[in-house]
Amino acid sequence: MSYLIATVHSIRNCDSLHHVIFDCDGYNLSMMSLELPMGIHTGKKVKLVIKASHVALAKDFNGSISYANQLPMRVHTINNGTLLSHITLNFNDTLIESIIMRNVADAISLEVGDRVTAFIKASEIAICEVLDD
Repeated sequence: MSYLIATVHSIRNCDSLHHVIFDCDGYNLSMMSLELPMGIHTGKKVKLVIKASHVALAKDFNGSISYANQLPMRVHTINNGTLLSHITLNFNDTLIESIIMRNVADAISLEVGDRVTAFIKASEIAICEVLDD
């Protein structure tokens, strides 16, 4: 699991669906959720959680994609297993984990120090803690 500290920028609701936009170190992150914790409002600081298996990576990406969240990161470490690669990424001095197929990591020639784009679906980000002001 990876964690990011962010500030609620805006909240939109439609029926029982919530779309929350966060400011995370100057980058917008979108989250879609059926429920929101008590005390969530614009300007509130929160701790977000992201599963490593929900962080997709692209090297030299340039194009359009349906992932709402696209963050620039640098590869910090790579731990290759037989089937999977565990990648640790650096996002503004916060470490984010990604688990991808080993053959994919090899195919894109992923190396420590590479600049990559991390993709996270809005439905794969969750608020794990509402922080005190």
